[in-house]
Amino acid sequence: MSSNENGQIQQENQSVLIYNVLAIGFVGGAAASFAGIIAHYVNFMGFSPKFILTSWSNMTWIDHWLGTVMTILLFGILSVGIAFIYYGLFKRMKSIFSGIFFGVVCWVLLVFVLKPMFADLPTISKMSANTIITSVCIFILYGLFVGYSISYDHQEYIRQQKHAEKRKES
Repeated sequence: MSSNENGQIQQENQSVLIYNVLAIGFVGGAAASFAGIIAHYVNFMGFSPKFILTSWSNMTWIDHWLGTVMTILLFGILSVGIAFIYYGLFKRMKSIFSGIFFGVVCWVLLVFVLKPMFADLPTISKMSANTIITSVCIFILYGLFVGYSISYDHQEYIRQQKHAEKRKES
């Protein structure tokens, strides 16, 4: 195998890795927001993920199915950026605790740092214990999904590179 072919294969593998990060981010964000909507519907959380829309607009469509779909899509799109941040900072982490930590950090950033952007997101003092526990758990699961999936894909990419190098040497 020539070095040109080997370089092309590595570039294709890198492109697949980037695409996987994009897909993992979107699916993770969409699934987490869907879980949040279900948790709000069954009264486990005192606020709905729709706060991302209702904080900026009071249109009536937000309270219907279209608002739910747009919320899920918006969280999925925002999560792509978050997944790339994880990829850039923590892709080499092999422990599930890095994903748990990442999920908790995302929750803390949302509740304490980004709170001024979202008027419909209640302050921590106005959240019930059920709301806090449920939302933290959803963010932990989100962090675990994004973190473990991205780390696994990166480790698989490294394994394929080593396998290609070994085949090249023999």
